[in-house]
Amino acid sequence: MSERSTGIVIIGSGFAGLGMAIQLKRNGFHDFVVLEKSEALGGTWHDNTYPGCACDVPSHMYSFSFELNPRWSRMFAPQPEIRAYLERTADKYRVREHIRFRTAVEGMEYDEERRVWQVALADGAVLTAKAVVSGVGALHIPSFPDLPGIERFQGTAFHSAEWDHSYDFTGKRVAVIGTGASAIQFVPELAGRVEHLALFQRTPPWVQPKPDRAIAAPVRKALEKVPGAPRAVRNLIYWTLEARAVGFTIDPRLSAPQERLARWHLRRQIPDPELRAKVTPDYTIGCKRVLLSNDYYPALTRPNVEVETGGVAEVRENSIVTRDGREYEVDAIVYGTGFKVVDAMAGWRVVGRGGLKIQEAWADGVQAHHGTTIPGFPNFFMMLGPNTGLGHNSVVFMIETQIQHVLSLLRLMQEREAETVEPRPEAMRAYNERLHRRLRRAVWSEGGCDSWYLDAGGVNRTLWPGHTFEFWAGSRNARPEDYVLT
Repeated sequence: MSERSTGIVIIGSGFAGLGMAIQLKRNGFHDFVVLEKSEALGGTWHDNTYPGCACDVPSHMYSFSFELNPRWSRMFAPQPEIRAYLERTADKYRVREHIRFRTAVEGMEYDEERRVWQVALADGAVLTAKAVVSGVGALHIPSFPDLPGIERFQGTAFHSAEWDHSYDFTGKRVAVIGTGASAIQFVPELAGRVEHLALFQRTPPWVQPKPDRAIAAPVRKALEKVPGAPRAVRNLIYWTLEARAVGFTIDPRLSAPQERLARWHLRRQIPDPELRAKVTPDYTIGCKRVLLSNDYYPALTRPNVEVETGGVAEVRENSIVTRDGREYEVDAIVYGTGFKVVDAMAGWRVVGRGGLKIQEAWADGVQAHHGTTIPGFPNFFMMLGPNTGLGHNSVVFMIETQIQHVLSLLRLMQEREAETVEPRPEAMRAYNERLHRRLRRAVWSEGGCDSWYLDAGGVNRTLWPGHTFEFWAGSRNARPEDYVLT
């Protein structure tokens, strides 16, 4: 078993991994390597290639603040354009030379005597590093529903994150299970090609109009030529999105205008009262992710599309049977059932100081200090860790704040001539007690729905409970008194 050494290991090359790599280089840290399990960079924007895949945050906000892109073709960029942006950014800041592709991480263990992390790779090699930054994010492990007989199905079946582009849907009978953010993008793409599409809905989402349009060439040119124009557009989008947070985090009643907009959109696009009743949510808007689409509801009104709300009883060799006995003969099943978010973090094989496994550290629930560091795991940093997700704005903003937090810790280590840093347990405990007090009165806990934001105990381990500028103000610079430096 070979062993190699580096200063810092970054896992993943999506927005989090690339952002961390770029800022390390810009701040004088050049001894690092980025480990990417795929053959190309981009993270979720490389993995997800389903038809209609696009961002649901405006493009000028869903990008790095230090690398604004005045050339976005649309207000909401499609997947190929976002991935191309990440490719260009990696090349511009010369971090591609630090990336090792097709290098999957099996696990990592802290060597207390040598004060290094031993990162085990899938090929059997071991990489020794002074610090580890996890940039894997939460949306990378597909979640499949627990349906009786699911393994018996003889047709084609795949998750939206593992799209089979070789399969021809033309004239096929297709079942789509799930009505989340991915499904509302690919269902309209499939509806016009298939013979019949059965959409199995467990909980209807709130859907609002998507203010998407092509950005005209003269506008793009102006954004390139006028000093400060891209920044002004970004700032306008930022504060517009931040205004949505008041109903989610302060008082759900403040979201009444958001709900009225969604109900108007529903009435306007689905005239049939029976179908409209099927897809009308019975929970407070914001409790589950609010989705944006102009073509999802029209797709459901097509004569070859059927919304099934009876629940799946079992999957057979060539069909799906509902709980009330209806049987749908299908040639293919597409799972639009999202990702394992909380479980993705809890499933890591990470062993810290004294043999402490991350599952043991999280026995009472997944948590971290500022969503980034954990007691007992020296020099281990997480991007998009617990309670750093968002339901209203760009998660790239949160990533950049966390990157600044990590850089402040690395600088602190240099100033103190320390080898390791980790948060004090009491500091992390106090931080999370404050955080969860706010979450208990937020819409995700009080809105009357069950979402992927919550763990098995019904506790929100995913979202930040306030405005993003609050996270920025409190987290961009680490408080030295919160940390133990050795």
